Amino acid sequence: MERTVPSTASEEIELYLRTVYSLLRSTAEVQIRTLEETHGSMNSSLHPYAREESPDISALIYSSLRLPDCMPAVQIVVLGQSYTVFAQHGYQDVADWQLVSARARRRRCFFNGSETLACFIASRSDIDDMVPALTAYQIEWNKLHLLLQNTSSEVLTAACSTNPKAFAELAQVMLMAVEDLDRLRLVWDDQFLPMLRKIGEQRLNLKVRLLSGSLSEYWRATRAWWDGIEACSPQLLERPVYFISSNPHSVVNLLTGFALQHRQELADYLQLDENANLRAEWNDILVQNVPSSPENFLYYVMKKFQQTPEGRYLADAQRCYEEECGIMRIQGEHSFDLEAQVIDLARIPANQLDPRLSAGDLNFLARSNAIILNVDYPLGLAAYNLLAKVAEHSGTILGVYVMGKAATLNGVRGDVMIPNVVHDEHSTNTYLFPNVFTASDVAPYLVYGTVLDNQKAVTVLGTFLQNSRVMDVIYREGYTDIEMEAGPYLSAVYEMYRPQRHPVNEIVNLYGLPFDIGILHYVSDTPLSKGKNLGAGALSYFGMDSTYATTAAILRRILQKECERLSAQ
Repeated sequence: MERTVPSTASEEIELYLRTVYSLLRSTAEVQIRTLEETHGSMNSSLHPYAREESPDISALIYSSLRLPDCMPAVQIVVLGQSYTVFAQHGYQDVADWQLVSARARRRRCFFNGSETLACFIASRSDIDDMVPALTAYQIEWNKLHLLLQNTSSEVLTAACSTNPKAFAELAQVMLMAVEDLDRLRLVWDDQFLPMLRKIGEQRLNLKVRLLSGSLSEYWRATRAWWDGIEACSPQLLERPVYFISSNPHSVVNLLTGFALQHRQELADYLQLDENANLRAEWNDILVQNVPSSPENFLYYVMKKFQQTPEGRYLADAQRCYEEECGIMRIQGEHSFDLEAQVIDLARIPANQLDPRLSAGDLNFLARSNAIILNVDYPLGLAAYNLLAKVAEHSGTILGVYVMGKAATLNGVRGDVMIPNVVHDEHSTNTYLFPNVFTASDVAPYLVYGTVLDNQKAVTVLGTFLQNSRVMDVIYREGYTDIEMEAGPYLSAVYEMYRPQRHPVNEIVNLYGLPFDIGILHYVSDTPLSKGKNLGAGALSYFGMDSTYATTAAILRRILQKECERLSAQ
């Protein structure tokens, strides 16, 4: 069949990846500085100013948010798939180290308190994600180190006070706009001054070591993850399953309506002085000065309240209530860090659902024997390993629904993209599939964005592994949706109904599936806005608009399908 897919290969990116994996074959530690030249040569869309003297603040913020906060003390990063792999290579006590995490990336990491960071990886995609982030972090750190070397501690202290003139002078020394320095202050918060001092004192020379790169170790890690779920919920082996890849909060919030039942307590929390801005937003919602969803706002406020000492009781109460509603949360403890939720549909309280789900007679739920398996969405190629394992060890799959973040080449943040074509850079396949969702399924619940259906998506190897030339090819071929999981999920879907492994470098028609397939992406990044990547801002509360709109569409589809299935019996 004639190929009509974009050639997303880039010589510079391919050279970078060949360099990374050839170096990581070594049993010794690899110095990140050996990757800096090829990293800069990629001209990555997330690191466009890597080779310039002036700092690329967006790249620094992006990479630092995806690495643990202990990075200033780290010298060696060790990558492995499981505790067993770490122990086999001399790291027997990793589990006793300090558990650390990144603010914008779910990855189980442990810090030994002095110089070594141990990170668990679920697939090759973790390497494609982490090594470029470490390289970008070191490049930008060392730029700032050179600029701050001759800056005294007194100057830094004055700039970090309320003196705007001193702050502007420091920005000039650091060859950046005042607005960029202010972004750093926002991200580093109370560590802003200590970080500047540390950067001025210390040049970064990170090293990385891959303990095992074998495919079988990734499979073992996935099996260990699934064993924990199966042990807690053996009924998954026999009962029909709706599989969702999303996040650990939106599905359960909509199905239980827990925050809505505690509306008064959350309203009281908003009366505190430190919540003046949130209180003003809530009042505007109540009088309909802004079109925001009151339910979304309450879910947002509940999470903030539960993180305070005064609100901790509500987190405990939520866990107890979820158990009463047939919702079991299972943490991945022995391998990678992915929470799963097993939801017994028959036990969901139909009278407490979020209003977006509660239309119509839902009494049929009490007769259901189906389960929702909701998984905190994995990174890249781990999606294939995960869904293949779920399909192998669970009952009949009734639907596969994927919700995740994406970059867009034709929309804005907060929009929702619905693809029916996915080009996968892992398999180099182009998948044509019958997405069960259209714009009309999401639009009624989306306030701030636009729903764009009939889109074409590209599943990329990593967020840093694109440049302007690749973006131009993708866009000219009509691909507007850039993300990391859809392709691997569709490779697993192919194997769920065909008697062979997924093909490579083909156009693959998935029409005629015996179960639902639905993919929804909410936009968090606009890479054609040069320098304006995820490090340049955050979705904040308004990002919940597209998250909950897509979650509502998925759950409404599941309720509809389950009603039809039970009626047909």
